[in-house]
Formats: sequence, C-alpha cells, structure tokens
Amino acid sequence: MASKKNGIARIAKQQKPAYHRILLKLSGEAFQGPQGFGIHGETILSIARELKEVHALGVETAIMVGGGNIFRGARQKGFEIDRATGDYMGMLATVINAMALQDALEKEGVFTRVLSAIEMKEVCEPFIRRRAMRHLEKGRVVIFAAGTGNPYFSTDTAAALRAMEIKAEAILKATRVEGIYDADPEQVPDARFFTAISYREVLSQNLKVMDATAISLCMDNGMPIVVFNMNRAGNIKRVVLGERVGSKVTPA
Repeated sequence: MASKKNGIARIAKQQKPAYHRILLKLSGEAFQGPQGFGIHGETILSIARELKEVHALGVETAIMVGGGNIFRGARQKGFEIDRATGDYMGMLATVINAMALQDALEKEGVFTRVLSAIEMKEVCEPFIRRRAMRHLEKGRVVIFAAGTGNPYFSTDTAAALRAMEIKAEAILKATRVEGIYDADPEQVPDARFFTAISYREVLSQNLKVMDATAISLCMDNGMPIVVFNMNRAGNIKRVVLGERVGSKVTPA
C-alpha cells in the first residue's frame, strides 16, 4: 500500500509544471502541415490536443499566432505591394488562424478567447491587457491575433510584448527544427546546436531565433525563451514540465 502511495506521489511530482503562465508563439507555418500552405485540419487538431494536455496541468496559456501560411507581404512575387499594406494583410491572416485554432480547441472542450489588436467586434474581442489576464485567471486559453496592430512589427515582437504585458514566465517558440543552431540545420547538416545561449550571443551572432527587436525586449525584461521542435508530438507538454527540450535563451 505504501509503495502504491509513493508511486502516485512520484507521478504527481513528475506532472508538476515548471511554469504557471506561458506564451506560446506559433508561426503560420505550424498550421499548414504537409500541404505547405493554408490550414491543415489534422495538424491544427493535433496542436489543439497537445494544448489541451498543457491546459489540464493548470498552466495558464496564451498563444500568439502568425499568418505566413496565408499571406506574407514581404514574400509576394509578381507584384509590388506597399510594406504597411502587406503588414496589415498579414495581421488579418493571423485572425483567420486564431479563429481556426479557437474552433479546434473548443471542439476539444477547452474554453478560449481570441483577442485582436485590430478591433473587429463581430468575430473577436479587442485586446485589453487586464481582460486578457482575467481570462487566463479563469482558466481560458487566450489567443492573440493581429500582432501589435501596427505595421513594421513582426509577430515575434508582438509575442515578446504580450508576454511582458500578461506577466508570462516564459515564451515558448515553436519551430520545425530541434532548437537554435548557428546555421540552418536543413541546409547545413553539421550546424552547431545550442542547448543554452544568452540574448547577447543571439544578437551578436545574428541567429534567426526571433527578430532583434523581440530579443532586445526579452533581454531588457529577463524573459526566458525556449525554442523547440513543434513537429515532435508532446514537446509542448515536455517544455512546460521543465524537461530539457530544445534550446533556452536566458541572461549570460
């Protein structure tokens, strides 16, 4: 009987999350799955199931979504488009992704709220910092859309900004590789992998973790960043539980 109780206690201890409140950064590419564009149903449902497991641990979860799977103004070919116009179009694409993720999560029984930096009352709530924090406290998953609401700022910067505003304990950056490398591991097979690295090293080596504005904002506020492979099932939960997954960016 005693051994059984010890076993239960051990499992409970193993399931104790390392973070109480997180911000997960999902690029638009995370939604496109194997089809390479748009929103792939099975992929987004898989993400929703993983987030449900994290939510069940009692972790307050906010998500910043990108929109590159639908529109990326800087990469349009065949016509020139004004930078600000392209950025606004990209922000609208993030709202589409946010609504798709919301639908997938609610089908899994997870209550959510989409908060947009561009006001559109018919489809989502406007972003208000205290409202976002209250939703988190009530156990709802908060999905941030439309970036900062301003052109010339990436969703990486928006993720860093929102993480500070809601007092998240860490930013989890989902990618399609294992973590941070000194070169693109998909192009350079012997690229060096970093288990841990400082903000200044990321900036000085011009590593493509997040853009320089986002990294600087995190450095100024001591916000840890964990970069991990989104394509490995269960990785979000492993990061939340404090397992050594991916790469971590912290002060020196």
